[in-house]
Amino acid sequence: MTRRRRVTLLAAACAALLAAVAVVTYPAIGGAAYRLDMALESAAYGLSKTTVDGGDRRLSSYVGGPAGAPQAVVMIHGYSADKTVWLRFARHFTERYQVLIVDLPGHGETPFDPALRYDTASQGERVLRAMDSLGIHRAHVVGNSMGGFVTARLALDHPDRVASATLVNAAGVTAPEPSDMDRMLASGRNPFQIHSRGEFADFYRMTMAKPPWVPRMALDFMADRYMAEREQLARIFADFHGVDLLDARLDELHLPVLVVWGAQDRLLHVSTAERWVAGIANARKVIYPELGHMPMVEDPARTARDVIAFVESVA
Repeated sequence: MTRRRRVTLLAAACAALLAAVAVVTYPAIGGAAYRLDMALESAAYGLSKTTVDGGDRRLSSYVGGPAGAPQAVVMIHGYSADKTVWLRFARHFTERYQVLIVDLPGHGETPFDPALRYDTASQGERVLRAMDSLGIHRAHVVGNSMGGFVTARLALDHPDRVASATLVNAAGVTAPEPSDMDRMLASGRNPFQIHSRGEFADFYRMTMAKPPWVPRMALDFMADRYMAEREQLARIFADFHGVDLLDARLDELHLPVLVVWGAQDRLLHVSTAERWVAGIANARKVIYPELGHMPMVEDPARTARDVIAFVESVA
């Protein structure tokens, strides 16, 4: 073998090694950067990360607000999301309210356990136990998507523990008009079941009309996590999606309810807001024409302002 040939092969081997290292470390760096940013933001907003007793599982959570605050606000994320989606929204609450933001089992930093049930009643009970562990007897509960479903179920099952319910693009009732996700599910494809970074990019565009900027390597880290957790996400979806819908029980909700919706939602059609409002006596409604499925992420200050105004009006 000639010297030039050996040098060429060595260079090719080095290039292959560097490429392999880049593939492995690139999303990991994105994940580390994302976690660091969340840690810095939560600290700046007066929120501490801890674990709280959720009954059958300890729940990774953010807690904050003044000690002994007379009112508490609990925030519940949607399916496949986690507690970090509330950070920039929650910053507007921590000066006046005790705040609890949970990672439900199988989400964020609370591990998945195949022995658990993931229906909305079970998840609601875990939120209740978390409230108990912090001495919160009654709270204003805010939930997005699946978290809105859990919020409504919690209000139905334990009305004495829920001072008000804010349902942000909430699942849990039959949609009058199909969404893009409904059409995909009808065709046999679940958009939450991610098989490639390209699929995740398409899915991410469905989740928000005006998403905040996130570095590409952090998005790729998220994509890889969705792929790694695909089977457990499928199990959670089967446990709650379309199960024990609340259409026939909405007239049992006698507490103050605010329905918030981004009209550009591609996962849950905006017509669903009317289903909630029509079924709940005196429910209030806020529609954001330009926002999508997660208004509290897309325009956190505006959404928080409207929710605080509602909470203060019923407190």
